[in-house]
Amino acid sequence: MNRIKEVLKDKGISQTWLAKQTGKSYTTINEYARNVRQPSLEDLYQIAEILKVSAKDLLIEK
Repeated sequence: MNRIKEVLKDKGISQTWLAKQTGKSYTTINEYARNVRQPSLEDLYQIAEILKVSAKDLLIEK
């Protein structure tokens, strides 16, 4: 399980914006956000870098 949806909400960032930044489709980002599909470690680190959080913040509830 990941916290991508929560982090996006906390930062006021849309899934569409994240999709453009990562080069992934909106559908892929939406599936990550809904925990239907999990990002690879490489994608998780890329998302963390774009969102300016640690990869740990995308995985563990604070």
